Amino acid sequence: MENRHGLVVDAHVTQAADKNYDTRDCVDDLRCANVTPHVAQNTSNRSLAIDGRTTRHAGYATSQIFRKRIEECFGWAKTIGGLRKSRFIGREKLDFQFVLTLAAYNLIRMRNLGVVPC
Repeated sequence: MENRHGLVVDAHVTQAADKNYDTRDCVDDLRCANVTPHVAQNTSNRSLAIDGRTTRHAGYATSQIFRKRIEECFGWAKTIGGLRKSRFIGREKLDFQFVLTLAAYNLIRMRNLGVVPC
């Protein structure tokens, strides 16, 4: 994701791995490696692994704004781009559909930004 205009720069399909980042073990491992964990807080029914040491900084708030911008392109791809349910079997074919859909997202985003003349 390009941060200034919200355009997708690189896209490819991989195995899903987006769970359990807001766990005590993951956050402790990141802190031991001197990495500030800018993961989203999971505020539902359990104690938070991300505490005030991370959330008090302005960089954390900025990181969450960019996270929302990244999620917007995935939401567009699912609702408008037809990726809610894949038509293809196999990672290569799905990757092609994903990249093509996000290229269309970029074109529409550029039009809305005024980069591309109508």
